[in-house]
Amino acid sequence: MRLLRRARRPRWLLVPLGCLPVLAAVLVTVLSARGGTDRPVALTRPAHPGARIPVPAHLAPRPRILPRTAWMDATTARIQPPPRYDDEVVAVFVHHTDSPNGYACTDTPRIIRHLYSGQTGVRSWDDIGYNFLVDRCGTIYEGRAGGIDRAVTGAHAQGFNHRTTGIAAIGTFTAGVPVPRAMTDAIAALAAWKLGPAGIDPRSRVQLVSSNGLSRYAAGTAATLPALAGHDDGYMTSCPGAAMTARLPDIREAAARLQGRLSKARP
Repeated sequence: MRLLRRARRPRWLLVPLGCLPVLAAVLVTVLSARGGTDRPVALTRPAHPGARIPVPAHLAPRPRILPRTAWMDATTARIQPPPRYDDEVVAVFVHHTDSPNGYACTDTPRIIRHLYSGQTGVRSWDDIGYNFLVDRCGTIYEGRAGGIDRAVTGAHAQGFNHRTTGIAAIGTFTAGVPVPRAMTDAIAALAAWKLGPAGIDPRSRVQLVSSNGLSRYAAGTAATLPALAGHDDGYMTSCPGAAMTARLPDIREAAARLQGRLSKARP
């Protein structure tokens, strides 16, 4: 279990609704931006930059991910502050976009542009909040800017944006709504890949420190949450919907298999 130092109490800012070896600790400074993220927490790094770091045993292959240029166009792009980063990704939050389900997958870029415009325009966020978006056909799109391979600090889980990745399922997945298999397979593949470098089993639980008292936990509280969580695990919301929440156990198992882990016997 990776322990984090107590986060400093955050200033008021706009945020979305929606375990390294214990050696020397350093403070990663992340600048808050409009609609952006929470205050930084203390993270740990090796004391000696040249020290050998063991390669995690359970790395999953990187799935195919379409870059921002696949949905961003000249009329949508806007000037935004530089991206912010954490040291690694130790948890994934799954969301739904609360948008219509009956779309053609060829229309996904337009849908993402609409989401981006709403968040950066109406809500004045600095960028789209989700790190990745997945459509009903299982196509994965890069969301928030900063680099697909990097631990980009998102703006998707108030109180728990640090050291997490936000994956948004495009659609509304309330009780009784079918969740496409292609979508859940893509979410599992993406989660397995993002959690692999930190050695995190998608079926495990991890400790995160809340950096915003408007989450389910007071600022500074060390909360133990699923490594592959629903948005409602950290925030008072119905997201990602009852139907998607019901699929999370299977998504965790699929992600673990992609990391080469043995299946756990169910009671």
